[in-house]
Amino acid sequence: KRAVTRIGKNGYPDSIYINAAKIFQGIRTEKSTGRILLRYGDTSESPVVAFKDEHSRRVSYELAFNALKYQDLLEEMLLDSKVYPCYSIPDELTSLLVVMLYDLQDRKFEKRKVFAEEELVAEVQEIGHYLYRYKTKLAAALARCRIKYDALSIEYFVPESISKREQRTSALPVCFWINTFKISLEDVIRDLEMNGFTKVESVSDFDHYTYAVDQHCHDVLVFPSSLREELLNLDLFADCKLLLQ
Repeated sequence: KRAVTRIGKNGYPDSIYINAAKIFQGIRTEKSTGRILLRYGDTSESPVVAFKDEHSRRVSYELAFNALKYQDLLEEMLLDSKVYPCYSIPDELTSLLVVMLYDLQDRKFEKRKVFAEEELVAEVQEIGHYLYRYKTKLAAALARCRIKYDALSIEYFVPESISKREQRTSALPVCFWINTFKISLEDVIRDLEMNGFTKVESVSDFDHYTYAVDQHCHDVLVFPSSLREELLNLDLFADCKLLLQ
């Protein structure tokens, strides 16, 4: 397996935060007029998102979706800590502020790693330093929120609609297209066997490191949902020989 963009809880390259913020800007929960707490700037135009590769695309969407899951909590942390509003940060960068705050608390408020050869983005650097400067206040705000709502973990703050959707999704098998322009079914099977996977006849035969060929489309492989993260770290996926459906 090759190294992925993120190692442990070290953060992401600047481009990931920028893309995640653009995605979050488009999917965030719009509050009613009386409940607007943070100003997110103009949302009339869809931002252009450019990904370096498939892995960057996946990580950007995951980060944006995590910010969406905890949007209410993150906004409350920013307000409770008095970190927001910050008049040096324009409304157009509020999405970046929220996305980077999610990642900061996910790293337990530890300093972010600087990735070798990454292209630095001034806005990301500025907001990253700003949040880290107030990490103690933000951590205290998170603790107060958990005490206020008697929450054992931040999972308490995930909206019920998102939680139910995640539960349904996690129960579904994961499907991958075989990119036949790059690899054959036989070579994929050989590669999977080398990685410890066993081919079975159908999804009813699944037992962890197993997979099946779709009965109706032989270019599609089906895996247990529990293997999703491991599959996304295979070279087959990184090289775009397997494509997540």
